[in-house]
Amino acid sequence: MNFTEQLAEAWQRNDSLLCVGLDPDPAKLPLSMTGAGGAIFSFCREIVDATADLVCAFKPQIAYFAAQRAEDQLEQLVAYIHDAHPGIPVILDAKRGDIGSTAQQYAIEAFERYQADAVTVNPYMGLDSLEPYLAYPDRGVIVLCRTSNPGGSDVQFLNVDGKPVYQVVAEAAATRWNTSGQMALVVGATFPAEIARVREIVGEMPLLIPGIGAQGGDIEATVRAGRTAGGTGMMINSSRAILYASREKDFAAAARNVALQTREAINRFRAG
Repeated sequence: MNFTEQLAEAWQRNDSLLCVGLDPDPAKLPLSMTGAGGAIFSFCREIVDATADLVCAFKPQIAYFAAQRAEDQLEQLVAYIHDAHPGIPVILDAKRGDIGSTAQQYAIEAFERYQADAVTVNPYMGLDSLEPYLAYPDRGVIVLCRTSNPGGSDVQFLNVDGKPVYQVVAEAAATRWNTSGQMALVVGATFPAEIARVREIVGEMPLLIPGIGAQGGDIEATVRAGRTAGGTGMMINSSRAILYASREKDFAAAARNVALQTREAINRFRAG
């Protein structure tokens, strides 16, 4: 089953557009786990088990693992998600962007070493920097388009033949770049008007939407701007608000409670 098929099934099975980001910060882990060997994997596993029936995807951020020399725990985590919760796609948030043989190595890293179902990539270097990822026909390639950070406008709103760059990227992703049929776009919840414009451009293409929760994106505006006619089409990511709902022994239950509330908030605006 390819990435978009897994995603569509997860949307339906779990009645959810929620993606939980796995950004394990040692300074914020539950006090009971501080200093423990394998704490990053153990923490993320508990979050995954507590929320797997509420999500459409999990999104581990590679930098949070690599900075702690915990790449082996990331490998272990992805394998655990696939084994314990089959059908929930895992998106490696790596934002890779390079050309030629280097891009090929990054694709091997994402899809063979970590066994991710999809990876985030930077399109700044053009189609040939995306082709090594597209060579894996069942894996998702999620292209940065309109990012949630304020500084994204420095480049993404530059004018190209009367259009901002992010719209040019969206058009390319929806047409000539999407050779595998497994492409998606990153569009931030902090810019609902741009979400709506991207949806107009790309039709049913999935959108990975960060920026709700700790970043303050408005759930109602996000869902109304980005939903497809069938009320799906989005992976709306929340990380810190769910992961760090508690630092006590009840952290997994607290994370589940926030995830449930977030899923319900999203679902209120999916129809109509």
